[in-house]
Amino acid sequence: MSQETLMGQMELWTGKLQIYQKVYQTRQKRIYKNCNIMCNAVMGAVGYFIKLVFIPINNIILSAN
Repeated sequence: MSQETLMGQMELWTGKLQIYQKVYQTRQKRIYKNCNIMCNAVMGAVGYFIKLVFIPINNIILSAN
């Protein structure tokens, strides 16, 4: 292999690596966004459940006193 072809190969590989890195980063962002949506949904459900269960119990306790 001559010096030029070696340099060409190196440039090709670095180019490919940069593309892979960009793809990976966008995938990571997409995964993170989905996780955020899931987290918000779960937290919302938990909050709703607490409202549904604990506030009536709290009212019963308060009215019992």
